[in-house]
Amino acid sequence: MNRYQMLFPGCSVMLQREKIVLSFFIGPGHAPVRYHFSLTMFGSRYITNNIQGNEMTYCVAINTNTGFVVCSDSRTNAGFDHISSYRKTHTFVWPNNRVFALLSAGNLATTQLVIKRLNADLDNRAVPNLLSVKTMQEAADYVAAVNISVQTLHVVRDTGNTSFEATFILAGQIGTAIHETLLIYPQGNYIHESDEHPYLQIGETKYGKPILDRVISRNMLLERAGRCALVSMNSTVRSNLTVGPPIDLLVYEKGSLNFTNQLYLAEDNPFAKQLSEQWNEGLILALQNLPKFYWENSTGNTAVPDTNANQPSSKIR
Repeated sequence: MNRYQMLFPGCSVMLQREKIVLSFFIGPGHAPVRYHFSLTMFGSRYITNNIQGNEMTYCVAINTNTGFVVCSDSRTNAGFDHISSYRKTHTFVWPNNRVFALLSAGNLATTQLVIKRLNADLDNRAVPNLLSVKTMQEAADYVAAVNISVQTLHVVRDTGNTSFEATFILAGQIGTAIHETLLIYPQGNYIHESDEHPYLQIGETKYGKPILDRVISRNMLLERAGRCALVSMNSTVRSNLTVGPPIDLLVYEKGSLNFTNQLYLAEDNPFAKQLSEQWNEGLILALQNLPKFYWENSTGNTAVPDTNANQPSSKIR
């Protein structure tokens, strides 16, 4: 173990010239989170800058029996002093034919060029394109191929060690086929969500995951899944300053083959504020209504006292 692995336990550490690349593998169904640090040493302290990675966003897709929900933030950065906004939900709609929603996380130059190429292929009628593919799997293969091509182009041009990886979630429906959501990794492979946990996440996933694990199921009402996605996003925004509004929310009902239920929530949006405040109040109320400890002189269910609580674990000498 080198000194950098000792500094950053629990993650893969790779040295690249003047940079350190940290990789965190969250688990199955989640894209790896990578940080690229440029380090300047001053004595025993390190100053980090130019952080680049797919942690600077949060996107979630929920797939239910009656449709799907996608939600994303809009905050981007190219270092601590270059914070901006860029929409990460990209929609492609052919009413009564097919719909796609593409969520993006990772290197902004890569994601922007991928979207530009998808649109260019449609304009130039290049094959394949999102209108020519016959299945969601073909659509995922196509997006993955474009993503790899763009990453390769950037790597060839780069004189440093920048990470140009990008991860996508593709949600959509083609004709009468079943609606689907797929997570497309930077390497080109992709997965579906599981029946036990019918959602996919990319970017900064850990803060918004607990509510999804506790609540989301296949038979959940679509609008309720939408509110759950917003709560998941709200938890992430509150806990991580690198994720922020405006927030995109799209709720799609299966078979409609159109995107009609969409919200774009700025920081001062009244609905977003009301949702956040009521969720906070609900959490406080739930905490207050939890079973009491036996020493709190309350009625109802209490925690059972430990009969051995007054017995010392060892003799006092």
